[in-house]
Amino acid sequence: LIVEDMPQAVQVLQNDLAEHCPEVEVVGTAGSIVTAAKFLRQTVPDVIFLDILLGDGTGFDLLEIFPHLPSRIIFITASDEHAIRAFRYAAVDYLLKPVDSAQLKEAVRRAKSRLSGTSESLHLLRETIRQPEVLPSRISLTSQERISVVEIANIVRCESDGNNTWFVLASGEKIFVTRTLKQFEQLLEKHDFIRAHQSHLVSLKYIQEFVKKDGGYLRLKNGDLIPVSVRKRAEVVELLENL
Repeated sequence: LIVEDMPQAVQVLQNDLAEHCPEVEVVGTAGSIVTAAKFLRQTVPDVIFLDILLGDGTGFDLLEIFPHLPSRIIFITASDEHAIRAFRYAAVDYLLKPVDSAQLKEAVRRAKSRLSGTSESLHLLRETIRQPEVLPSRISLTSQERISVVEIANIVRCESDGNNTWFVLASGEKIFVTRTLKQFEQLLEKHDFIRAHQSHLVSLKYIQEFVKKDGGYLRLKNGDLIPVSVRKRAEVVELLENL
């Protein structure tokens, strides 16, 4: 189902799906929340392409009408910096207008694998978008098996593993996430995380001490030892001295 109030945008998306994702069958289109709600009372599609801003409300209004909708949601949005940040915190799929074919194929692939969002991550998304002045306290982490919504305050560190990232929590739990460390650096830097090394992002609150020998490394409160690169050494020392 495509929920979009601009007929031209609907046609473009239909054409893109036909060309790049021929396995996807468009079972209907809706130009408003009212029309979409009528459709969903009769049919539950596997995937909904949902525009954020509609003439009679927002895409979130539709989701509140159907809080337990099993469909995978792929949001469609214009280039809005705050909305994009919210999507990344919540780890839900989104497409920027005009839609890029590679992003479209990846979003459809994730929807087919049932990893395009959970009710908890969608709730986090609503919170983040509706309170732009508030820094989110939680983040969604997508692994190959599940999507976990965790408190950012409980994240001790993140470690790069190729194009993936390991998250180490205060409880000792480790979560393997299928996104790069650089993507998380952009989200977590405002939460007092520091990139101590090319492969390591560390929460300042869990640093116990900086040891100067052996090239310099951080000893964390959980006992982990994290190397500090030569390029980052001065920045790390300055941050710790000013805590």
